[in-house]
Amino acid sequence: MKEIIKQILPFWAIECGQLLQIYPTAWEINSSYVIKIYSDKKQLERNIKISETLLNCDIPVAKTVLTTDGEKYVEYNNRYFLVSHKLPGSNISDIKDQTMAWKMGCAIAQLHTAFIKCEKELEFGDNSLLNEMKGWIRENLATDGWTLIDEKEYSKTAAMLESVYDLLPKQLIHRDVHFGNFLFFEGHLSGYIDFDLSQRNIRIFDVCYFLAGLLAQETDDAFTKLEWIENVKSVIKGYESIIHLTENEKNAIPCVMECIEILFAAYFIGKKDTKHAKDAYNVFHFIQNCESDIIKAIKISEVNV
Repeated sequence: MKEIIKQILPFWAIECGQLLQIYPTAWEINSSYVIKIYSDKKQLERNIKISETLLNCDIPVAKTVLTTDGEKYVEYNNRYFLVSHKLPGSNISDIKDQTMAWKMGCAIAQLHTAFIKCEKELEFGDNSLLNEMKGWIRENLATDGWTLIDEKEYSKTAAMLESVYDLLPKQLIHRDVHFGNFLFFEGHLSGYIDFDLSQRNIRIFDVCYFLAGLLAQETDDAFTKLEWIENVKSVIKGYESIIHLTENEKNAIPCVMECIEILFAAYFIGKKDTKHAKDAYNVFHFIQNCESDIIKAIKISEVNV
């Protein structure tokens, strides 16, 4: 791929000095640009539209670099290449930092606020975590013979989600919130990246995805229960400094996190990836055992907002 990138960079009048792969489909160029490769033209054009719309709302996202012919991307060998300016900042390395947890909560809420403002300009169909739970997720678990997650466990969690789902606010969300996609420079948010999975769904999905994802980090310095609960408190407090969650949302947070981990377990089962499926189940079980502590932490953060 390096050679192909070198061949097409003249379309942007960019000289190829240093070329560094930063993601499976993205390369950093000369510490100044990022080139991303797409196989799906519609997804590429959708992402360009999201970025342009968010920029108009003064949200820090990467700005597209036009080709010398004024085009937004280049098609080459049945792939689509997009070049954007590299945003300042980097990923957070200390995932236990409570101040950064609070700032992440703020950053998620700021993005949600912008999404609400510009959602009418973007065409997205509704996606439903509940429909996924009752659809492909259940099918994958059943096909596997319920060997990892017991059918009763699944049914109880799905029923809890269904009982409150219609009461949960829906909007456009990022859908892939983790420290790798939110950049910080000198302690301040400097940019959002990667809108490949953006969709309309329940609003708290992004918050729950981020919090559950902290437990899934493959690191030697794993969270203790107390450390993670403190992060839950900080993230919710940061989020609610900008957007107030409804009472139904607060009560549904443990259930939504559990559903997300069931989703991951079912996904990895479908990929025959037993290790990561078990990891997801372990996180699911951990969250189950923390339900009352999570609700208590949310209530405490509510008092302090």
